Amino acid sequence: MANLVSIAKTVGSNRIVPTISIPYPLGDPNTPIEEQWKLRKHRVEVAVGALAADVEEATILDVKI
Repeated sequence: MANLVSIAKTVGSNRIVPTISIPYPLGDPNTPIEEQWKLRKHRVEVAVGALAADVEEATILDVKI
């Protein structure tokens, strides 16, 4: 999981799950708590699923709900 995708690619990460922002990578404190939990759960599920994915090169995973 990375909020700076370009840097993650530069350092050689092969599975990249984009996050929201630097101070709040998995949410936005200005949104309702239910929305934050939904977003966090989805991003973590994508990240865990990425561990099982076969990749040959740097792959940025789709995190759209």
